[in-house]
Amino acid sequence: MRALFRLLCAIFLVMSHIELALLFASAQSLSQNPSPMVESTRPHLRIDPPVADGNREALTVGTLFVPGNFGGSEFVPIVVQFHGAFWLGEHYVSTLIPEAVLVSVQLGSGSRVYNDVFENPMVFTTMIKEVNQALAWITDGYSRGGRILLSSFSAGYGATRAILGNPEHYDRVDGILLADGLHASYVDGSSPPRLGEVAPKVIPEDLAVFVRFARDAASGQKRMWVTHSEVFPGTYASTTETADYLLGQLDLSRTAVLVEGPHGMQQLSKVQQNGFYLDGFAGNSAPDHLDHSFALGEWLLRARSWLRSRR
Repeated sequence: MRALFRLLCAIFLVMSHIELALLFASAQSLSQNPSPMVESTRPHLRIDPPVADGNREALTVGTLFVPGNFGGSEFVPIVVQFHGAFWLGEHYVSTLIPEAVLVSVQLGSGSRVYNDVFENPMVFTTMIKEVNQALAWITDGYSRGGRILLSSFSAGYGATRAILGNPEHYDRVDGILLADGLHASYVDGSSPPRLGEVAPKVIPEDLAVFVRFARDAASGQKRMWVTHSEVFPGTYASTTETADYLLGQLDLSRTAVLVEGPHGMQQLSKVQQNGFYLDGFAGNSAPDHLDHSFALGEWLLRARSWLRSRR
């Protein structure tokens, strides 16, 4: 069984490289202008697919992973990972936060497929119900779900946005991570004019729930981590532009930095206001984008102490 799982992980890794260009271009359902950049300065460190020890159970949507060294505290952090390599999430949760459980959700390319599935509020309701049922069975009724962190890479933000659009779910979700994956459409369509240094306007409704969550995080009520590269899709707003939009709505400014980030990434800016964190990184190539997925361990490490705290 372990050998089979290793084989599946290896196949996934190969497929992820073959389909990298497709993944890179599919954050939204719109096609993007392909980046002409070929990046060879930074190392873009990768790891072979590890096999995390633990138990896996298929949910109605997604797969529940309980680490083999799970301790079973009264309130168990729930990390829901949208998009990216499932084995990365399992590896880092079991290594860094073994008292947490992970739900991995991989639905395909483009944010629309994630949005369409989770637009039905019962999908997320059922997911959390099933996780709590599993926790109760594993711990003989002692444990139940604690803090919920929605972690999304690239197109996975579509699920996060749909979930937060439901008032009940918005209240239940304690934190979100957007790893190089917050996009929006332009008001003037996919080919807006760019006059001088003024960026085209984005459709406010596309980002409204994220602005609200960012405000709550900045006031200390929630936690929100945002990372972005310098990738420029062209036909829809980049993660840099949406980050700038968030900061404008919160009246916050970036602090310029020049430090090495995880996996050889180069950080250029940062913002922190109570529970709101935003980190900007260099790079306009496909490997730069994928770095934000492989750096999942760093993002979870930053959230670890908060996740462990009691609700």
